Amino acid sequence: MQKYYLTTPIYYVNDKPHIGHAYTTILADTIARYRVLLGEEPILLTGLDEHGLKVQQAAEKNGKSPKDHCDDMAPAFVNLWKKLNIKYSDFIRTTEERHTTVVQKILDEVHKNGDIYIDEYEGWYSVSEERFITEKELDSGEFGQVKKIKEKNYFFKMSKYQTQLIKKIESDELLIQPVSRKNEVLGFLRNELSDLCISRPKSRLEWGIELPFDKDYVTYVWFDALINYISAIGAFKNTENFKKLWPADVHLIGKDILTTHSVYWPTMLLSLNIPLPKRIFAHGWWLTDNEKMSKSLGNVVSPLLLVDDFGVDAVRYYLMSEMVLGMDATFSSESFEKKYNSDLANDFGNLVSRVSTLINNNFDSKIPIPSTMESDLAKNYKKIILKDKLDNLEIDKVINSTMTFIRSINVFMEKNEPWKLVKEDKNKAGNILFHCAEALRLSSILLSPVMPSKSEDILQILGTKEKSLVWGKIKPSSSITLSKPIFPRIN
Repeated sequence: MQKYYLTTPIYYVNDKPHIGHAYTTILADTIARYRVLLGEEPILLTGLDEHGLKVQQAAEKNGKSPKDHCDDMAPAFVNLWKKLNIKYSDFIRTTEERHTTVVQKILDEVHKNGDIYIDEYEGWYSVSEERFITEKELDSGEFGQVKKIKEKNYFFKMSKYQTQLIKKIESDELLIQPVSRKNEVLGFLRNELSDLCISRPKSRLEWGIELPFDKDYVTYVWFDALINYISAIGAFKNTENFKKLWPADVHLIGKDILTTHSVYWPTMLLSLNIPLPKRIFAHGWWLTDNEKMSKSLGNVVSPLLLVDDFGVDAVRYYLMSEMVLGMDATFSSESFEKKYNSDLANDFGNLVSRVSTLINNNFDSKIPIPSTMESDLAKNYKKIILKDKLDNLEIDKVINSTMTFIRSINVFMEKNEPWKLVKEDKNKAGNILFHCAEALRLSSILLSPVMPSKSEDILQILGTKEKSLVWGKIKPSSSITLSKPIFPRIN
């Protein structure tokens, strides 16, 4: 079975998870579940970034050690992923030994091949971003808590790989999507690329992975964190597993961490002579009132509140269908309710109730025996092209095409009126309802990566466990059940 390795960013533990974390992780889970439908074996990695100044400061604020703070924060993410029905293959924390030993091994390797040097540097330092910034970045006014720092540090020769990286991005050997983000990275790389400061003196920051060649320094948090993508799958340890999974099929990220993933990370890999990931996909932000959701603005919507009010599958459906990957999307309770009532309560939920009620009342609660496997619905189903859309990560288009198919079932019902036909020609009405039931089976499977629980409920109502995507696999004469509305309407 072909492997498909995808990753989320590892999330910073200076605060609790929010809708940005939830969206990226639900998206990764949805992509992984769709790869299963294509007959592949997805490996989904997520986890936590636990080093750095902001973690140290958050711990101090709460009167804890950094490690105790991380241990207390980790369950908030684990529990939320469980609540959001996310199935990950591995959950890595950068404080784990399996990660820290690989980071130190890599530092040694890069140092030995001459790509790390020590130098005194004076420049502007952004406390919020935990990195030195350029004069141009300073002038942009986008960086808070900026101060001038002069100190000795270790630097990675990132500039050495600038030309090589540009060629790989231009040729799509390293595919950066959407194309607007590719152009953004290339624009950044066409300016002179500075070397990367990869250390912090312990006199300023103690919470980090110690440099193996200088005990007075810890590793810069981004140099440490990015390595999780290979430390988790056995780099420098389990070489057989690493060869099976690397290069990653996709790094899924938010657009705010594009530079670190598209410049820092590839140059690190080039220094190590390790292949680059196949694809980096940067999705947009969730906005409210056309502003990015942020804690400082006080406009962050808690995914937990959404789930408690409307159910996990409805929230997953909204988030996956509303954002065109690569673009921003605006959240409002009004748009959520409108989409829920239109797509889920009316188009899908009512259809399940309608078909199951007609079969229950007229065919002894058993799937009718069809007179033919051909129908307009069978033709409509064959128009759904799954793989191309999924390979392009066009999840919204997969959902839209599935919903178009579901609406065609409603049209098919209205056209053929099986509730009238059953009184005149029961066999013909049975044939119509068989095709409707089969179309619902396939629709629920196509939406199962987005709504795993509700899809199982619909299959149970239809009396089938058959998850083949081939038309005509629902068994005639199998018993169906009636249930409460799958998606109760929001009033």
